Amino acid sequence: MANLDPVLVTGATGNQGSAVARALLTQGQPVRALTRDPHKPAAARLAELGAELVTGDFDDPAALRRAAAGTSAVFVMSTPMQSPDAEARQGIAAVDAADQAGTGHIVYTSVASALDGTGIPHFDSKAAVERHLATLATPSTVIAPVAFLENIVSPWSAPALAEGRYAFPLPGDVPLQQVAVADIAAFAALVLGDPKAFAGQRVELASVEVAGEQLAAALSRWLGREVTYVELPADSGDDDTDAMMRFFRERGYRVDIPALHAAYPQIGWHDLDSWAAKRDWQQLIPA
Repeated sequence: MANLDPVLVTGATGNQGSAVARALLTQGQPVRALTRDPHKPAAARLAELGAELVTGDFDDPAALRRAAAGTSAVFVMSTPMQSPDAEARQGIAAVDAADQAGTGHIVYTSVASALDGTGIPHFDSKAAVERHLATLATPSTVIAPVAFLENIVSPWSAPALAEGRYAFPLPGDVPLQQVAVADIAAFAALVLGDPKAFAGQRVELASVEVAGEQLAAALSRWLGREVTYVELPADSGDDDTDAMMRFFRERGYRVDIPALHAAYPQIGWHDLDSWAAKRDWQQLIPA
């Protein structure tokens, strides 16, 4: 049953935050959507669905506390877009603000393997937020997704796909666990609907495990034209990205996908084809 007090969703106009906000609104849960720019089209779409828009910034603790006041829970996501150090600082500020405002529960979205000492800067920054969150009095849950399936159709992937190539910096036969953003949102909504059942838990999320050559074959079906796999150079010149790719090659995420899906069948986990069926491929990747 939906709580009458709103859930504050941070990053509400981004891919993950907006999906969580929509999932909650669909269930009748009041949502307070935090955005730096309430005039963005994504913010307007959430308002049309019934979300309450609030303006705030992770570098403004007072605004975060005001946004979190009177909420039943706060969904916190952080991003290393500025830098991993900034992500850790901002994520800690966000969970502190939620705690100080007296919210009932905090859900932090991290990344799978963040606590495994990978040495990947943007994994370590999320681990820092997780460790800090564990010291707070407010009950909390960490959800930790693997790589997003949506990266397949990201702006940096689309040009190669339009030319019939799926390019990624891994050998074509090395599998990578990936998750649909809709599955992350559904799981977050599950936690927020029954926070006591998930208090103190950390759950890693994955929808599928698939190698690049398999994805290229699937893309060929979805697009109706041949797509070949191309292995990009391992050294991109970006230390964070290169550390992540080494991790993918040498170890990779280790979510027990069958056990996860069996434990939470209500999520309706996507496989590749059910995920692809919800996309207009001819609009995404014109011939």
